[in-house]
Amino acid sequence: MFSGIIIAATLLEMSANGIELKIDSERTVIDPGRSVILQVELKSPPGKTALLPDLRDRVEGFTLAEDFTDEPKNLKDGSLLQTANWRLVPEPCAERYKIRPFVIKASPKMMSYQSDEGSLSFVAGPIRFENPPPRESVTGEMETNPKKDFPPISWRLAGVAALLLAIIALGVYALLYLAKYITRRVREHRMSPVERAMAELKRLLGKGLPGRGKYKDFYIELTHVVRRYVQRQHGVRAPHLTTEEFFEQAKRTSTFNQEALNDLIEFLQKADMVKFAGVQATPDTADEATESAKTFISNDASAQQGRKNKPHQSSDIKGEYK
Repeated sequence: MFSGIIIAATLLEMSANGIELKIDSERTVIDPGRSVILQVELKSPPGKTALLPDLRDRVEGFTLAEDFTDEPKNLKDGSLLQTANWRLVPEPCAERYKIRPFVIKASPKMMSYQSDEGSLSFVAGPIRFENPPPRESVTGEMETNPKKDFPPISWRLAGVAALLLAIIALGVYALLYLAKYITRRVREHRMSPVERAMAELKRLLGKGLPGRGKYKDFYIELTHVVRRYVQRQHGVRAPHLTTEEFFEQAKRTSTFNQEALNDLIEFLQKADMVKFAGVQATPDTADEATESAKTFISNDASAQQGRKNKPHQSSDIKGEYK
C-alpha cells in the first residue's frame, strides 16, 4: 500500500524498559499539497509485550487518511518487531502540525492483568513538523495577460492549421490579383487610345489561342480590340454594332481617313469570314490578321495626330507671312 515511499528522516527514536521505538517519515517540512507517511517501528525484547500506539486522536493539523500494519517479525535474538504505516493529510492553513505525546503500553509477557507495579508503559513524543514556508507576497498589478495553455499537437489540429493557412494564402493571392487588376485598369485608362489598344493586343497574344487551335475565339477578341480602339479614338460605339451598322456609322464620321477606313473594312470582313462563315483559319492567317490590326491602329493614330497638328502648322505659316 505504501510501497515506493522513501523514508528519509527519523522523527523520534527512544527506548525505555528495553522497549525500542522509532518513528520515521519521508519529510519533516509540511507541504499542504502532499501527504505525510509515517513508519512506526516498535521492538519488544523477550519476556515483554508492547502494543503499537494508536495516533488517531493524537495528531494536530492532520487528517488520518489510512493506516496499515505489517505482519510482526520474530528476530533472531527473540525480540518481536512490529511495524505500522500511517498516511496523514495536512489541513490547509493549520497553525501547527504535530503529534501530541502518546503512551506506549507495555507489560511483562506472562502477566494476565496490568497493574501499576507491573506496567512497563512509558510516554513518547511530542513530534513536531515544520510549517510550510510563507508564500511570497504578491506585488504589482493584476495579471491581465496570463499565459495560455495551447492544446496538444494532433493530426486533426495539424489539418485545421493547414486548412486555415491555405485559406489565408488564397485570400492573400486574391487580394494581390485584385490589386494588380485595378492597377492595370487605372494605368490603361490613362493611356492614349493607341497605347491602350497595343496593350490589349499584347495581352491577347500572350494567351496563345491560335497555338491551341482556338482561332474563332482569337478572331473575336482581336476584332474587339480594334472596335474598342475605334470607339475611344473616333467616338463610334463599335462594340455594340454589327459590322454593316459599323460601316454605315464610320462613313458618317468625319474623323476617319479614307485609306484607314478601307483597311478597317477589309480587316473586319476577313475576320467575319472566320467567325461566322466557317472559313478555316491557320497560324499564317492569324498572324496576317494580327499585322492588319496593328497596321490599321498605327496608321489611323498617325492620321489623327496629323489632323491635330495641321491647324497649328497653318497658324504658324500665317504668322510667318504676317
